[in-house]
Amino acid sequence: MKSSINENISIWVLLGLMVVAYLFSIGVRMYWPLYFADTMSMYYNGQLMINTNDGYFFASGAKDIIDGVTPENLPRISAFTYTLSIFTAYITMWTPFSLDTVILYLPSIISSLIVIPIILTGRLMGHTFLGFLAALIGSIAWSYYNRTMVGYYDSDMFAIFLQFMMFYSFIYIIYKKNLNAIVFSVILILIYPYFYDQGLSITYVMFVMFLFYMLIEYLQIVKVKETNNFKKNGLSFYSSIILLSISLMITLPITLRIGLLLLMFFILIKVKLKENHLIYLSLAFFIGFLLFGNIIGIVLGKLFTYIDRGVQEEGLHFYQVIQTVREAGSIPMSTVANRISGSSIGLILSFIGYGILVWRHKPFIIALPLIGVGLFAYIGGLRFTVYAVPIAAMSVVYLFWIIGSLFKDKIAQYAFLVLATVAMLYPNITHIIGYKVPTVMNKTEVTDLVKLNKISDRKDYTLAWWDYGYPIWYYSDTSTLIDGGKHQNDNYIISKLMFSTSPQQVANLSKLAVETYVESGYKVVADTLFHNKQKEQKNPNNFMKELENPDYKLPKNPRDVYLYLPYRMMRIFPTVGVFGNLNLKTGKAKRNIMFYPTQVSKQNSSMLQLANGIVINMLKGEIMLGQKSRKINYFDTATLLPTGETQVKSRLMHMDGDLCVVYLNTYRQIIVMDKETYNSAYVQMFMLGKYDKNLFELVVSSAYSKIYKVK
Repeated sequence: MKSSINENISIWVLLGLMVVAYLFSIGVRMYWPLYFADTMSMYYNGQLMINTNDGYFFASGAKDIIDGVTPENLPRISAFTYTLSIFTAYITMWTPFSLDTVILYLPSIISSLIVIPIILTGRLMGHTFLGFLAALIGSIAWSYYNRTMVGYYDSDMFAIFLQFMMFYSFIYIIYKKNLNAIVFSVILILIYPYFYDQGLSITYVMFVMFLFYMLIEYLQIVKVKETNNFKKNGLSFYSSIILLSISLMITLPITLRIGLLLLMFFILIKVKLKENHLIYLSLAFFIGFLLFGNIIGIVLGKLFTYIDRGVQEEGLHFYQVIQTVREAGSIPMSTVANRISGSSIGLILSFIGYGILVWRHKPFIIALPLIGVGLFAYIGGLRFTVYAVPIAAMSVVYLFWIIGSLFKDKIAQYAFLVLATVAMLYPNITHIIGYKVPTVMNKTEVTDLVKLNKISDRKDYTLAWWDYGYPIWYYSDTSTLIDGGKHQNDNYIISKLMFSTSPQQVANLSKLAVETYVESGYKVVADTLFHNKQKEQKNPNNFMKELENPDYKLPKNPRDVYLYLPYRMMRIFPTVGVFGNLNLKTGKAKRNIMFYPTQVSKQNSSMLQLANGIVINMLKGEIMLGQKSRKINYFDTATLLPTGETQVKSRLMHMDGDLCVVYLNTYRQIIVMDKETYNSAYVQMFMLGKYDKNLFELVVSSAYSKIYKVK
């Protein structure tokens, strides 16, 4: 049943299948923008906005390139050096499309190219049509769609496409055994890190498995002394080790690697080297790969990043953000299955298919790291499932081909194959129809940031939680302290600002943090201020207390500082508090933060039944939390006026109450919280619109955000 590699399919048919699969992939992805075509709250400047926060990092870099801004003129860490930003900028400049349009649709245009290596892989093994069917599944499978849909503007659009191209290039060398195949693989390895350097760890593992496979194959030929294959396989084997090892020495300058590659190409082509010379060269360059490939730093570094959890152990005990990121947390195996193949049955069939595929086409063992990384998602989080998608699609279609081959009638064989493929497509397309993710921000939020852009300068800073860092860059053209790629110990600083009950501390810390960041050359502020892990390490508790003093001596501020307080932070406010609610000396939480946003589900006389089960007795001024009754200190009703000001009706219920309630009339939302959280900067300044006018100036106000300038 193993087909011949020389199947009778012309190049035009091959290209036709690629075009059909490519258009299918893009067509399915158009469902999302078409569904939200009339949702004007998700549009800005006449274009639907993107749906991933990180996309605004690359978009900011592209915007700066288009505007002619140099990195030296930016106080923030720019995206100038990122290929995606450069690529996007030139597409925008060379086409009639706006930057907002390019970043919206580019993910689907690039990611759909995944059909090319999948179909070519099928052709390489003599099953082009199977490759075509696998491309239909792989291009729109659950997790691949989620990370490459229209609006998901991120480097992920290149990640799996180029990674699977890398896999294809390795087995292409095995099948073809020529220098051209090796050159193709070398070129891919050289350009891949510029588009998605995070995938190098997988490339390293596949490379080692590739060499191991080639070695076994070569030794078998040597054993049986097949003279014709001996020279061809030997040269291919040694050339692969030499040239691919050089290309993977990523710690060496690219110019040096290219120079070495050209030199070795010349030697391998023009000089008739003896086998012992080839062995010595191969061994030398493979050792060079081990030394200059940064293997330990990349492979183990990635592994430890995703299995690390909790509080930092050395020096001061800062809370680590990895524990709060959903895509980096462990997930059920059923979710792993759904995201790789659309269903648990689909994943089981894919595994069976992969086993048969490797049995019949042994070079496919090199794809094992892709499967392994996909399954690592069970521990490491959602983001890893996507790596297993293309090979899982190829495997399950191959299984269908094997089963279909049991039918004697040719039409019955292909009918079963097509119907089985449709069955695999069904749960994935069903998911796509139901996957109606919103844009990162709505029109009003963006309008608020654009207003900030008009009154601020490029050198100014806007302090906000890291989720909103990149959108702030893009729309307000100001810098941030933490963002989607830089959320480490400085989360403590921003968390403290949001939860501080001292306006003076908020003002002082805001100015001090920004100036410390800039003057230190953009080092971690918390580590710099507290001298973390140094002999003169400060006591953070005492230091933060000093900042409550109006006479605290601050450095000169040549730039303005703004506080961005968005409505959408309310849902993650308790999580934000975790980072600042620490005794950094011990790593223990200082107090139990209570913050329960919900709605009134039922009102019976003076009794308010909340949607989360809490009951408020307005007559007694008490709250029932389970079986326990607790007194209310303040019950506030806040209403946002058309002028942007907040009108508050405050009712004191019990002087000794330890809980407070805020009813946000504008949102029909009620929040039960502890007294200290009630007095925090976020609650007072955003929810209630209360602030010290000697320290802050309200510059932007809407139902979705308030932005204050620190005077």
